[in-house]
Amino acid sequence: MPNMPTIETEWKQTPVGVITEVHGPVVVIACDTLPPLHQALCASLNHETYLFEVHQHIDERHLRAITLHRSTGLHRGMTIYDTGAPLHIPVSPECLGRLLNIFGEPLDNGDALVTQEFRNIHSRPLPLQNSVGVGEVLQTGIKVIDLLCPFVKGGKTGLFGGAGVGKTVLIMEFMHAVATLHKGVSVFAGVGERIREGHELWHEVRRAGVLPQTLMVFGQMDESPGVRFRIGLSALTYAEYLRDTLQKEVLFVMDNIFRFVQAGSEVSSLLGRMPATVGYQPTLTTEVAEMQDRILSTRKGAITSVQAVYVPADDMTDPAVSAILSHLDTTVILSRAQAGKGIYPAVDPLQSSSRLMDRHTLGTHHYSIAEGVREHLARYQELEDIITMLGVEELSPKDHKIVMRARKLQRYLTQPFWTTASHTGIPGITVPIECTLADCEAFLKGSYDEVPEDHCYMRGTMAEKTL
Repeated sequence: MPNMPTIETEWKQTPVGVITEVHGPVVVIACDTLPPLHQALCASLNHETYLFEVHQHIDERHLRAITLHRSTGLHRGMTIYDTGAPLHIPVSPECLGRLLNIFGEPLDNGDALVTQEFRNIHSRPLPLQNSVGVGEVLQTGIKVIDLLCPFVKGGKTGLFGGAGVGKTVLIMEFMHAVATLHKGVSVFAGVGERIREGHELWHEVRRAGVLPQTLMVFGQMDESPGVRFRIGLSALTYAEYLRDTLQKEVLFVMDNIFRFVQAGSEVSSLLGRMPATVGYQPTLTTEVAEMQDRILSTRKGAITSVQAVYVPADDMTDPAVSAILSHLDTTVILSRAQAGKGIYPAVDPLQSSSRLMDRHTLGTHHYSIAEGVREHLARYQELEDIITMLGVEELSPKDHKIVMRARKLQRYLTQPFWTTASHTGIPGITVPIECTLADCEAFLKGSYDEVPEDHCYMRGTMAEKTL
């Protein structure tokens, strides 16, 4: 990719027009010749460079663009220059361990990335003949995930849940697993993160020891909707670069993709588009698809995506949630009821699913144990109302045995995390899937019927706790 021109040289040689209207982060620019959509334009104000992205052609002389900086100081008559290309970002192997913004500029008070290579954030998805299919399990060391909703290597996973149920903590544990188990790297896209959240997350990642294998790209909540709308593409461009150059396992984490949809809705309203279903933008499914279709794996390396999805009012039928859901391979539902019982990770084992959950992919042994665990937990859920009203003593001997085993399985599937060890004082544990399967099979057979429930809570394997 060619270097982005500097404002002192090429930008000032190609004035494209002037600002005629300013509506918050949207500006209307009068031009002699219209630049193409997604072209990056710029202006200079008080020795600062303001970047814009072309989003809409109004007529043969006017266009609407979204500012990627604050709009303070913009005024009618300001000269706008053409950069000659869409937004490009600097890419370099030294980006790992760094905290960057949408332009690839440092947010960690470090030196700027030194590179001769720039990449377009709007690059096309790979041709189908260059991409590879998915179908291999990516182990995370988290019992409930590996057992009931396994990750797909090179696939897309969604973490669905409301506020405060543990999405970010679970994401950090995935990043730790990729760095330690698979010797891979992670790219974290903070879409609309609160400044406090971003600051805390950066320090947590450093404490967990995975920052050297992690790149963090933030578009914060107080920034322009244009930044929050494009920060995911910027981070995804870095993930593609690391996949192609390092040829390693790359975990692409987006927290929170719902804020990407919200930013798109803001941009759509500012551009004057009529809202569609439930007030969302009419281009919702297209914008989500443009992002998701670029998350691909090649013969050189794989990008595995984990996306936190805020569920408004815990309504899984929300149009934004449905649009995201249609692209996912694994769905992890985080339940407020589980969190209220102290079950962490608060994964709902009955609603969470994966397209790898079949005998052909997992093998008969894994599949049959997973189905047995689900059957026990489902029967327990059916009997909860009866237990509440009449007591567990009123159940038949068979149901009583199922309920006791289900309660122990529910507690066994909790796990202390590496990323929360500094807060809880309990060291994190990574559990191989073979140990999880052996323990769950023993629970289903009744080998642990005499073990108290509290001995199953927040442990690794049963062999460790019974020593």
